[in-house]
Amino acid sequence: MKACKRLLAAVLILALALALTACAGGKTESDSGPVRIATKPMTEQYILGEMLGLLIEQAGYTVEITKGVGGGTNNIHPAMKSGEFDLYPEYTSSGWVLVLNHQAEGVDDGEMFAQLKQEYQEQFNMTWVGMYGFNNTYTIAVRGDVAAEYGLQNTSDLAAVAGELTFGGNPDYIERQDGFGALCQTYGLDFGNVVDIDIGLKYQALSNGDIDVTNAFTTDAQLANPDTKLVTLADDKHLQVNYFCSTVVRQDALEKFPGLEEVLMQMDGLLSDQEMASLNYKVEVEGLDELDVARDFLTQKGLLEA
Repeated sequence: MKACKRLLAAVLILALALALTACAGGKTESDSGPVRIATKPMTEQYILGEMLGLLIEQAGYTVEITKGVGGGTNNIHPAMKSGEFDLYPEYTSSGWVLVLNHQAEGVDDGEMFAQLKQEYQEQFNMTWVGMYGFNNTYTIAVRGDVAAEYGLQNTSDLAAVAGELTFGGNPDYIERQDGFGALCQTYGLDFGNVVDIDIGLKYQALSNGDIDVTNAFTTDAQLANPDTKLVTLADDKHLQVNYFCSTVVRQDALEKFPGLEEVLMQMDGLLSDQEMASLNYKVEVEGLDELDVARDFLTQKGLLEA
């Protein structure tokens, strides 16, 4: 009996010592806190945030997503610097211009990405991980019947027929120096009619035949609408700068959460412009939840278990 009591006491002492050691030592994976993700206030970012969250959770970490941070880059970057967030989806030219204060025109995309990584590391102890594949930049969208009638494929094709067409654009694009004015100057365009139209109504106006041409973004949800039948024209004179999407992450987060960089690299090359537009369409037009859309897409790509 005494031997049993001594054995029980020894076991209890050992258990206590192990518990104290665990408390004094480093954090375990479960108590290292959540990986904190921020997104900008746009459908595309909500979907991407959920994708990142699902992949990180699959790796065994908890996730905290703050959706729709007002001001986008201008407010998320300072919060990243202060340690409020660990990572967020960002666009190359946004970081290049808004954070690093460089000019984006004429810069090679590969050179820009390499320089982004270097300067973010040196100035902010952050880095960029992977390139999702899609490019959310300005494009020119034309009604399908108009494109077919005039054989429009490149933006420069518009020059010969612009006088017969109506351009409808949201006021801020028409008024911006690097918007409508730059488009017309670069491509020699003189439209027969130009109208201001609310950004939320321009696709309806195209569908109704009220306008023929508009400004768009390459991943706009409505570009995936099979009923609208729009054609986007190639920017053959390279007017627009590119906005490729990637993940900006704090270096200390990569150290705090082992394997995080490998998880984030699963997003590399994952999405085309058309796929991103289609996912945006599912949320904005079909009314599906962005988490469900993100989960279904990652499952289809074989990155999540069904």
